[in-house]
Amino acid sequence: MWPGGGGRERGGGCCRPGRAGSLFHVCKGRRTSRPDQRRPSSVRPRGSPPRPLLSSTPMAIRARSWRPPPPPLLLLLLWVTGQAAPVAGLGLGSDSELQIERRFVPEECPRTVRSGDFVRYHYVGTFPDGQKFDSSYDRDSTFNVFVGKGQLIAGMDQALVGMCVNERRFVKIPPKLAYGSDGVSGVIPPDSVLHFDVLLMDIWNSEDQVQIHTYFKPPSCPRTIQVSDFVRYHYNGTFLDGTLFDSSYSRNRTFDTYIGQGYVIPGIDEGLLGVCIGEKRRIVVPPHLGYGEEGRGNIPGSAVLVFDIHVIDFHNPSDSISITSHYKPPDCSVLSKKGDYLKYHYNASLLDGTLLDSTWNLGKTYNIVLGSGQVVLGMDMGLREMCVGEKRTVIIPPHLGYGEAGVDGEVPGSAVLVFDIELLELVAGLPEGYMFVWNGEVSANLFEEIDKDGDGKVLLEEFSEYIHAQVASGKGKLAPGFDAEMIVKNMFTNQDRNGDGKVTAEEFKLKDQETKHDEL
Repeated sequence: MWPGGGGRERGGGCCRPGRAGSLFHVCKGRRTSRPDQRRPSSVRPRGSPPRPLLSSTPMAIRARSWRPPPPPLLLLLLWVTGQAAPVAGLGLGSDSELQIERRFVPEECPRTVRSGDFVRYHYVGTFPDGQKFDSSYDRDSTFNVFVGKGQLIAGMDQALVGMCVNERRFVKIPPKLAYGSDGVSGVIPPDSVLHFDVLLMDIWNSEDQVQIHTYFKPPSCPRTIQVSDFVRYHYNGTFLDGTLFDSSYSRNRTFDTYIGQGYVIPGIDEGLLGVCIGEKRRIVVPPHLGYGEEGRGNIPGSAVLVFDIHVIDFHNPSDSISITSHYKPPDCSVLSKKGDYLKYHYNASLLDGTLLDSTWNLGKTYNIVLGSGQVVLGMDMGLREMCVGEKRTVIIPPHLGYGEAGVDGEVPGSAVLVFDIELLELVAGLPEGYMFVWNGEVSANLFEEIDKDGDGKVLLEEFSEYIHAQVASGKGKLAPGFDAEMIVKNMFTNQDRNGDGKVTAEEFKLKDQETKHDEL
């Protein structure tokens, strides 16, 4: 991924066949004839189509016998500060020296161009009479090049040093620091002074690493993101000049991914490590840890990326539920178990505190039979071994909650859920597999008692009336939390072996006489 190593340098491309170049890229070892001396002020014949000044066509960039003088003094003079005013000491009244005017300097300038940096910038090149000979804007693309490595004409190599991102400079380059007495055939007349309006868009160095700035960290941070965690976060993605290229907020949903497993660019994989839930940080990613030399979509090649990130939640696929008990009554001996009927209040929220649902707001409890699949598995686990009056917080990872899909319009996909619970009532359930049990001795003449008309056949109506009477008198108990009529109907169907809607004495057997768990 560009430019991770190997010393590879990328210039404007005039020495690379088939690729449009630009004014500042030096193609060494090529010469062309001098421009037509009869047209000293003409760049190209009238009516001819425009083209990049230094494309892949065999144009000369370097003067025949001239080489730029050593630039130490000029380089020192370029390290200046100030408002949009001429740089002091560069002889603005002379066309024989490099002249730089800082027309706009941003208030914040954390970094300036140094020799060896890679820059992306826009420019307009004109002659002193105002005639344009080249422009990056016409190609709808910045010019991208290393500074101080001989890939630019000497004057531009020097003029870029000390620039801030978003700074605008007006540069006058004398012939001796441009194309000399040879010029460029058909484009730059000999001994031409060149004017450039330059806007710096981006800057980085091949030695740059990910830069992280945390501007909000929650007071409590019990856990931070580690490799293999699954993270949900919002972000705004911008270039160094502030241009927005992407935002999760515009899609009204978080970006969800695993960390450290190659699902995101390396810079984000690294930049998200150690983040707390609720933390906000800025991650600056150089291109060799981003989308490289080629870019992607609306991200240009060799672009530095700035991500402002807000972590909403994260979990690990190996996580189980987390239970924190905040209050237990003095008498906490009867604990909830599978089959018990529970009534409880809850507040449901995301890890960042966003409220999803509340029974208190609805003014009624939530009622379930524990272990019957009426709630997500994590909630079922979180309600176990709880006593009436207890208050606890249960944190449920998505694989024990609503999973990757979530609940449309209610619970985001892959969301960690937080439930604050208070158990208000517990009705003990029946032994597993039973929907009805006797509380005392069972009558030896049970069938005859149910068959009130004595015809030797028990109908559903007779069966239902008898069971409800036993429950009302306390002699029997139905499983709590289920529809009583459905239980009775299922019990009757279990006894009606041939399915004719009638139960005979031969079909009728008590549950404890069966090897199987028939209902009754």
